Amino acid sequence: MITVKRIYDPAAPEDGYRILVDRLWPRGVSKERAHLDLWLKEVAPSTELRRWFHHDASAEAEVFDEFRTRYEHELDSNPAVDQLRELAKTHPRITLLVGARDPELDHGKVLEDYLEHHP
Repeated sequence: MITVKRIYDPAAPEDGYRILVDRLWPRGVSKERAHLDLWLKEVAPSTELRRWFHHDASAEAEVFDEFRTRYEHELDSNPAVDQLRELAKTHPRITLLVGARDPELDHGKVLEDYLEHHP
């Protein structure tokens, strides 16, 4: 089972294996507080795509569908996706950690859906 959670929320035993999937380290979070098992920044959107998506924060909801399409295209050829799939075989629960304010309008949700629907 794979879920998405904000890294700013407290760690919990039910999180299982905790993976930060942001390319940049989240502000204000110490490595101790993060309780990470892995930082897999390679699976995050490219710098260009991240900048495009966050350029106009007020338009996030409107551009999210286009972001999803572009990010899924990146994931199609990203070897870090295979690494996540292998981890899912050995860990019954994985929590993808993101620094976003709204994890439903972020790459973490796209990644979760992608892993579920693209075996």
